[in-house]
Amino acid sequence: MAQSSRARARYTPWWLPTALILLLALCLVLLALLVMGRSTSVQVQSPGQQVADEGQRLHWKMVTTWPKNFPGLGLAPENFARLVEELSDGRLQITVHGANEIVPAMGVFGAVSSGSVQMGHGAAYYWKGKIPAAVFFTTVPFGMNAQELNGWLHYGGGMALWREAYAPFNLVPFAAGNTGVQMGGWFNKEINSIADIQGLKMRIPGLGGEVFTRAGGEAVNIPGGELYTALQSGVIDATEWVGPYNDLAFGFHQIAKYYYYPGWHEPGPTLEIIVNKDAYASLPADLQAVVEVAARAVNQDMLDEYTARNNAALEELVERHGVQLRAFPPAVLAEFKRQSATLYEEMSQKDPLFAKVYASYAAYLNAVRGYHALTEEAYFEAR
Repeated sequence: MAQSSRARARYTPWWLPTALILLLALCLVLLALLVMGRSTSVQVQSPGQQVADEGQRLHWKMVTTWPKNFPGLGLAPENFARLVEELSDGRLQITVHGANEIVPAMGVFGAVSSGSVQMGHGAAYYWKGKIPAAVFFTTVPFGMNAQELNGWLHYGGGMALWREAYAPFNLVPFAAGNTGVQMGGWFNKEINSIADIQGLKMRIPGLGGEVFTRAGGEAVNIPGGELYTALQSGVIDATEWVGPYNDLAFGFHQIAKYYYYPGWHEPGPTLEIIVNKDAYASLPADLQAVVEVAARAVNQDMLDEYTARNNAALEELVERHGVQLRAFPPAVLAEFKRQSATLYEEMSQKDPLFAKVYASYAAYLNAVRGYHALTEEAYFEAR
């Protein structure tokens, strides 16, 4: 045995142990460089990018001002969530919660602003108590229709003003739905003159409500899910909601006889998706683009749906349920319009942001009105 060991030692190259040590050291150096490289690549990425790169999924919550799955309005956020998941290949998943599931209908703005949830769906004019200028990003009396408002928001500077208004509340807004020109509302009595408005309690939000009050009525802001009971019990004498498609589903024809038009107070109401600014900033650029594209798609899709469904619903209301259609008398509309113009001027004097947004809105409306007189209006008359 001793002789065999001496023989092996005699034939083992003298440099082999040194080579093994050097090879081991080289492996350790390469391993250290690899770890440092991975650490550096992670440090330069945002949290959102890490999620995307690692193939993980983001799970967000969206709260809404509408009852869960309510036709039209309530389906828009559901469609948005589905589109986002499909376009992101499942990397961003959004669970939609209807009014009162997590927060009350009018608690959406605060919940998203605080970051307790990442997203919300509602209407900007609900928040006029916090931001008076917010009304312009939904609709205002005798203002733009859906086509005109979309043009102002996306190509006329409106969106930049909207985001400026919401920035102090840590929110990023997107247009996300439009019903088109609405109906004037449901009344338990005929409106033959402005005298019939005096003392009338009506659910009517936004600046339309303030104009209604100035004209002698009493505006009340009640969430959609409570309107039927309020009208039935006499808490209110009249209500507006949207138009035939939604109004038929709510069953207003069962408790109110007269259905008035046009919707002078809401000629083109845009709905909104609001995103917590910190949550939005955490997304990689491609997922931010997904959110924006999905919002634009839902914005148009809702208008398409209401255009297709309103007429059939109106025919059912009139022919099957005996609803009586009435046009607002010209003198009543003229008084509403006069009060609207006075209100805009007064609010502009009180609030610089309101004045800034109103100036942009009015300038765009005046310009596009002239063009539409030669195109849309002229074509309607010719047709």
